[in-house]
Amino acid sequence: MLPRIIFCVAVVLATLTVVLLALISPAARRNHSSKSPSMALSLYIQQPQIASSDTQSSVAQISGAGAFVFHHTLTEGPENTSRSVGKAQGFIVPIEQFAHSAFNIIYLTFDTPDYSGSLSVQANDVAHKENEELTVVGGTGSFAFARGHAIFSNTQRQTYQVNLRLKFPNRSHSIPG
Repeated sequence: MLPRIIFCVAVVLATLTVVLLALISPAARRNHSSKSPSMALSLYIQQPQIASSDTQSSVAQISGAGAFVFHHTLTEGPENTSRSVGKAQGFIVPIEQFAHSAFNIIYLTFDTPDYSGSLSVQANDVAHKENEELTVVGGTGSFAFARGHAIFSNTQRQTYQVNLRLKFPNRSHSIPG
């Protein structure tokens, strides 16, 4: 009978120790409400300005396949005279067999004093609506490991407004060295 009492007392003391350590531990007081860093940007994709009919367009359509390859300028404002902040480049195959392809990516590259790097926007399920919400699947440089949404809106000036809502992983748990 004595061994059973000793066993029960040991189990109760061990359970009590675990509960007290969980309540008193500094890790329990740490603020768990800290969200991952986020960023919101609003930019414009400008249509290329073609000076004459013999100038090659920056939007090329591959014959037969129906693929669009484009190279546009990213600006701060809707006017084509706004400050350039980077480039928008992409390769989109709007054929149904490739509609969900990983090849349909829009690359937004930035080269400003504040931001240097690129974002990859997955262009699957483009329905040619007034507003398209696409997924940001990654980034480099200032946008390393970014995830989020890119909302493309068609403006009346034949430009696209891009509203980016980005989230970044919490970098506080970095490996020293």
